[in-house]
Amino acid sequence: MRTLVYRKSRRVRGTEPPRHKLHVAKGDTVRVIRGESRGREGKVLEVDPKRFRVVVEGVNVVKKHKRATTAQSESGIIEIPAAIAASNVMLLDPKSGEPTRVRRHRDKDGSVVRVAVKSGQPIPRVR
Repeated sequence: MRTLVYRKSRRVRGTEPPRHKLHVAKGDTVRVIRGESRGREGKVLEVDPKRFRVVVEGVNVVKKHKRATTAQSESGIIEIPAAIAASNVMLLDPKSGEPTRVRRHRDKDGSVVRVAVKSGQPIPRVR
């Protein structure tokens, strides 16, 4: 019989988990290409590069039971969008509105610009 080895005992203490390089940023318009919400479009509300997940508005909406923390605040069941894997979303082409892959291109001034593969149009960062 094998002895149990817990994952926490195998990890190296004091190290950060790897950060994934994401093709989407906060404020981008994306379309879901996999999962229950396939075909839906929305704006990226949050990005988590450590866990390789994004939160898209109107996608993967879950119900959360909220307790009133003060006398003035209300309790009840609220609906919030939960995170989905970043690989399940594709950025939308600014020219045609279709999903496209992203290429990084360095300008003459040295700044990196995201470019849509389908149309070649630069995708501006929404700040």
